Amino acid sequence: MEILAFGVQSDEKPLIEKAFEGHHDVRCLDVFLNEDTAPIAAGYEIVSTSVNATLNHRVLQTLAAGGTQLIAQRSTGFNNIDLQVAERLGLTVSRVSYYSPYSVAEFAWTLAMAVNRRIVRASTRTRDFDFRLDGLMGRDLRGRTVGVLGTGKIGEAFTRIAHGFGMNLLGWDVAENPNCVALGMKYVDKEQLFAEADVISLHVPLLPATEHIVDAAALRAMKDDAILINSSRGGLIDTKALVAELREGRFAGVGLDVYEAEAGLFFLDKSLDVVEDDTLARLVTFPNVLVTSHQAYYTVDAVGQIIETTVQNVLDYQAGRRSENVLVPAESTS
Repeated sequence: MEILAFGVQSDEKPLIEKAFEGHHDVRCLDVFLNEDTAPIAAGYEIVSTSVNATLNHRVLQTLAAGGTQLIAQRSTGFNNIDLQVAERLGLTVSRVSYYSPYSVAEFAWTLAMAVNRRIVRASTRTRDFDFRLDGLMGRDLRGRTVGVLGTGKIGEAFTRIAHGFGMNLLGWDVAENPNCVALGMKYVDKEQLFAEADVISLHVPLLPATEHIVDAAALRAMKDDAILINSSRGGLIDTKALVAELREGRFAGVGLDVYEAEAGLFFLDKSLDVVEDDTLARLVTFPNVLVTSHQAYYTVDAVGQIIETTVQNVLDYQAGRRSENVLVPAESTS
């Protein structure tokens, strides 16, 4: 059997091909699954997708009509999939429920340190042999306060790094993580966290309850010299409200590895195109903002785990086994 994998990056391809070796042939495409590309999957029982795939009702109907039975998504997030439609069509959908939390946590701190110490500005200057220090002053992190929204595996890894810096720890989540409490984290309501933290990092999933959790009110509550980091999902931040605050000269730094309208942009080369997204175009012009291309997870360790789990999800499906990675069909509660 040949498996069709959409949205495969060039670094990923040899890892995917090697992981499936001895099990199945795999055809890797660099295009993302969407309404235009879904017909390519006709005749493929198993399709693997990336986080930036569009799996709305039209795409799912096209896949089902073409004979697809399993969608194996190579990510933890699945807000891009209409699960109710998938179940109604009789499709099986799996995801990767766990991979290295250190990849994202370390990258979140990379963003925080880069905007704090003005690394991009300094690098750009030195390429022109401009070695002035004007405008490059940052702050020590030791003794300052970090606020972590979401203290699961990634949030905990992020917190451990903050603890190593000697920072005061504030957390917010639906349930306390005892490992974070043991590090000295104080759980508070998110309003207090926004108001008191010098560095705020987002590590919650994108759900109806968390969409725009950082809205205009939350942004106004933050310190003028706060650092805001998002390496989770773009929809957690009201980007238009963020741009409005940045226009007022607020925040010491903002590091974004995700963007709420990134579909159709991120993972693609748009350097020769006119980008019609005015919000993103304005966002990248601010000197205190650093935007990267949804790459926090992109380490050989994390991607390797994602691919290994995807292979196992395929094997489980064929053997009729169910694991925690299966999203559809929903597990019976009767």
